[in-house]
Amino acid sequence: MNITSILNATGGLGLFLLGMVIMTDGLRSMAGDSVRNVLMRFTKSPLSGAVTGAATTVVLQSSSATTVTAVGFVGAGLMSFSQALGIIFGANIGTTLRGWVIVLVGFKLQLGLILMPLILFGALARLLTRNHVAHLGFALAGFALIFVGIDLMQLGMKGLTDVITPASFPPDTLSGRLQLILIGILFTIATQSSGAGVAMALTALFADAITFHQAAALVIGMDIGTTVTAAMATIGGTVGARRTGFSHVIFNLLTGVFAFLMLTPYIQIWETFFPGRLELDAEFALVAFHTGFNFLGVVLVLPFTRQFAHLVERIFPEHPPIYTNNLEPSLLKEPGIALTTTYAAIHNEFVALLVHIRTLLSGSTPDDKVDLQELQAALDKTHDYIDQIHLKNGDSPHWNNLLAMIHALDHMQRLHERCEEDSNRAAIARKTPALTFAVHEIKNRMDSISYELTGKHPEQARSLAEQNLHFIDTHAEPLRAEIMSQVALGKLTVAQGTDSLEAIRWLQRVSVHVDRITFHLLTTLIRTPAKDRTQN
Repeated sequence: MNITSILNATGGLGLFLLGMVIMTDGLRSMAGDSVRNVLMRFTKSPLSGAVTGAATTVVLQSSSATTVTAVGFVGAGLMSFSQALGIIFGANIGTTLRGWVIVLVGFKLQLGLILMPLILFGALARLLTRNHVAHLGFALAGFALIFVGIDLMQLGMKGLTDVITPASFPPDTLSGRLQLILIGILFTIATQSSGAGVAMALTALFADAITFHQAAALVIGMDIGTTVTAAMATIGGTVGARRTGFSHVIFNLLTGVFAFLMLTPYIQIWETFFPGRLELDAEFALVAFHTGFNFLGVVLVLPFTRQFAHLVERIFPEHPPIYTNNLEPSLLKEPGIALTTTYAAIHNEFVALLVHIRTLLSGSTPDDKVDLQELQAALDKTHDYIDQIHLKNGDSPHWNNLLAMIHALDHMQRLHERCEEDSNRAAIARKTPALTFAVHEIKNRMDSISYELTGKHPEQARSLAEQNLHFIDTHAEPLRAEIMSQVALGKLTVAQGTDSLEAIRWLQRVSVHVDRITFHLLTTLIRTPAKDRTQN
């Protein structure tokens, strides 16, 4: 056995994988925010989601990056689960572009040697420049490595033609095809990349090491194998992650079954209309088959996307608490998506705190009573999550958003303490005649702030919080003077007067925290750097 050929083949596969990783990282860093904006803008239905999902995957050259973005949008409440399914389905089509690039450019032109200077250029751009130029250099270096890897794989396979032949693989029978599908699944699990598997199958086909029938069965298995990684990643994950991973598995399994059933008719079509061309254009026929069954799979499933989504939602129902259900660790790779998801969690937790404050000021126990221990756990989890989002000052458009959320969480932790440790202050305020009017006004405004936030109107909530703080600041001194007068007149004992004064301070502190939280949430939402956002 030719050891050099084996080393060339395996090394070429490794360079291909490395090139894909480097190119994907460069493209994602260069176009990540723009791609997210496009996804949000054009995903209005499962159909538009499929189109944008395919286009995004073509740009990023990573179906996983597209899927993670979609999961983040669902977690943040910015997109319905059925819309996200369209993106996930479309990503399957976009990822087939790699096969076309390999066949039409890699095999035909053999650019590996020509593009090698691009690796040096990309490395220098990465080391000597910053921002978009550095990311572009990284992407170009990865692009060149892909073709160097393809050339090495071809060279290695040519040296193994006497060792690896079609007879080395299962024959073209029902059981043989099933065995080849299993081999394709195992290969994708081992390499963690269906793109690498397709490249290897195309290279083996180009070198006549396997037949078209065998290559097609392998590619079907590789398409199914991509779901194993997604399924494993959902273990111990959130409801959103399990739904997404399970949807990906079901869709690719259905597509794989469909591809298996259409393989024989596809071969017959070639033999009927293009006699003898299947062997001559085997690589072209393989990538056409790969794209074709993924495209038809999307076309067949898209009309039933909402029903499919409902089925998955019933299998994986969402259980309370819902505050942090969408803080998925996998989203931390995309700071923009992680921050969007964190904003949704903070928003929900803040509304829950407002509901509890209303309960304290009214003295009633509503049906939606807030569990403060559960809410504290949610706040701590959100704090731990945002602590894992790391950015460089001035080097990211998300810097101000991260700061604002950290400020908001700090005030929410202190507001939670006011609700948990000083809740008796609210009861005293309710029972003090001099404070009845202030308690009524503040409670009504807290109701209105909660209502506006629930209705997604943070601007109105912010205005109400400012009004509330102005109200209590204006009335605090007159109220203190009145309480002390009642103590002097003997209408209140000194102890009662002290408790009433503490109640006024409690109302002020609560109002300050609510004001600051709405300020920082609005800052995060509108992302305006024009004003000074450094207040605490």
